[in-house]
Amino acid sequence: ARASKSERYASTVLDFVVGESEAGGRLDLALSALAGLSRAEARRWIDAARVRLNDGACRGSQRVVEGDRIAADPPKPVSSELVPEDIPLAVLLEDEDLIAIDKPAGLVVHPAPGHPQGTLVNALLHHCRDLSGIGGVLRPGIVHRLDRGTSGVMVAAKHDRAHRALAEQFRLHTIERVYWAFVRGVPSADRGHVDRAVGRHPRDRKRMSTRTHSGREARTDWSVVERFPRADATWLEVRPQTGRTHQIRVHLSSTGLPLLGDPVYGRKRTVASLDRPALHAAVLGFAHPRDEARVRLEAPLPPDLLDFIESARRREPANG
Repeated sequence: ARASKSERYASTVLDFVVGESEAGGRLDLALSALAGLSRAEARRWIDAARVRLNDGACRGSQRVVEGDRIAADPPKPVSSELVPEDIPLAVLLEDEDLIAIDKPAGLVVHPAPGHPQGTLVNALLHHCRDLSGIGGVLRPGIVHRLDRGTSGVMVAAKHDRAHRALAEQFRLHTIERVYWAFVRGVPSADRGHVDRAVGRHPRDRKRMSTRTHSGREARTDWSVVERFPRADATWLEVRPQTGRTHQIRVHLSSTGLPLLGDPVYGRKRTVASLDRPALHAAVLGFAHPRDEARVRLEAPLPPDLLDFIESARRREPANG
């Protein structure tokens, strides 16, 4: 019989304390954030009576308050049914605890409807063969995601202890994340801050939006690296302070600076020389899960974005 995703988890009881950022929300959302799970996976744990709130029975829809204790007893692990695939990886760092790679644009992170294979997870299983189980059968080792069209630094855990340590840093927003973004428009300000909740679009459930009835707090800082007035474009350094789905794309679009090449949130569906959202995860910094030593990984700009910069600069008048 085909195993459910829940059956991939280790059988060690996990204990969490609800913090300020989870307080007031649903239990399934709080467990998702605290344990590094998808919301659907958190609901499955709760529905299977594997979760207790303050040592009592609970429902996924229950609201939690700061200081509440959540205990979760994950199902026992089973072997993954995913097929390892020999897909080349640009490895930035690898040791017995984790692996960090420079993900190319176009590579889907984990299997999903329409992408059953050829994903980063398939590649990691071939390369490592010892990824953590906390991500579930379809997402072993995956601590965080980059959209299919986004390139740059990603880290994956090789065992559950490393996975929990990294997931906790993402939850507490202590991870350093720096993105290069190329946007349509030329802002007069040198920097800006966006503080707008992000949630599902009220009419299109496949999109995220700041115009939502059930959004979660989201904050993004940006600063200008270089302006290209003749191309009506700007190169930005972006530092997200939270980690909501499509946060950078939604926030920049909401301020009138949509990503070039973004078919979902951009003002135009195509841009010459760019066939994906012009977003690159340039830096990822974190405390190593083994000894808490600070790690800072950088991924250089890929060829398509370098080509765009060169083309945009050629259009500008010579200085002097």
